[in-house]
Amino acid sequence: MDRMRRLLRDLVAINSINPSLVAGAPGEAEAAACVADCLRESALDVVVSDAAPGRPNVVGVLDSGQPGPTLLLCGHLDTVGVEGMDAPFAPTEREGRLYGRGSLDMKSGVAACVGAVRLLASEGLTRGRVVVAAVADEEHASVGAEALVRDWRADGAVVTEPTDLSVAVAHKGFAWLELHAYGKAAHGSRPDEGRDAILVMGRILGVLERFDQELRARPTHPLLGSGSLHASTIDGGGEWSMYPAHCRLHVERRTLPGEDGARALHEVEQMLGVLRSNDPAFTADVRLMLERPAYNIDERAELPQVLVAAARARGLEARITGMSYWTDAALLGTAGIPTVIFGPRGAGLHGVSEYVELASVDECALTLAATARQFLA
Repeated sequence: MDRMRRLLRDLVAINSINPSLVAGAPGEAEAAACVADCLRESALDVVVSDAAPGRPNVVGVLDSGQPGPTLLLCGHLDTVGVEGMDAPFAPTEREGRLYGRGSLDMKSGVAACVGAVRLLASEGLTRGRVVVAAVADEEHASVGAEALVRDWRADGAVVTEPTDLSVAVAHKGFAWLELHAYGKAAHGSRPDEGRDAILVMGRILGVLERFDQELRARPTHPLLGSGSLHASTIDGGGEWSMYPAHCRLHVERRTLPGEDGARALHEVEQMLGVLRSNDPAFTADVRLMLERPAYNIDERAELPQVLVAAARARGLEARITGMSYWTDAALLGTAGIPTVIFGPRGAGLHGVSEYVELASVDECALTLAATARQFLA
């Protein structure tokens, strides 16, 4: 546990902001090297390979040499940005909490994976193998997880995103949509010659707001609640004294199992169609930019039950739950790997004061090791 906590502090001290989110950010390379060194200390076979140029995945393999199942433990190395934070890469411990960017999301989860496999390596496996993967780019497009499932297979997986030591068997998906509203440029003093694209987008925003309210009023998923939609960014216009010819809006639609990006796109296209039918001069379009599926596994399946039993044997409540955020579990599940989410406790995800409770990192690692022993038995 001491070595695991030292790894966690080392990882938090490394700037691994995702460069797809913040221009010029360094990405995961230094953090990947740190994890790889720690895995090699326990004589694991370690593979470091780029999921994208300069964006490495680290995979460590503990193999018993005997036939048996493979359990994958997976976390991501990248973080979001640090705007508004004081000393985000100076890990600070206070009252049993470790503060710093990525402490909870999710370098503590990565450290717990490494701690679990190092413990198993010290004991020795009798059958099967454990694979630890620290992947790139989860905070944007998950190119790391996509590369992982192309090259590796497993009979079960645990993604160690923060769950407060609950066992998550479901999470929401998302679809990112880009809308364009079109007007006509003209001098601000000549309204008969211009059409205001920003006001056109305002009409669209009103319809989207009503649709979000409708989504929230629909029957809900027992673990995930309702779907939702919100406006993310907007820009348009150029000068005070000019009618704007164009306005762009980015929208995020959070989806439930059974919903996808095509459905989200169709929903918005229908709304635009109604606005267009009421005003022949109305001009706008929408396109799907990125989607990631929601995820759900039957809580009665083998892996969730093994993990719940291992956690409760350690005195944890380990309640079955769902997560509002998206995780790489969906990509692993789509690749045919039964996956659950189980990780440490803390607060401040993507916020200016992020922390993890260190005792929960210990519990996470010990529970993962116990799960692996049972799953491989």
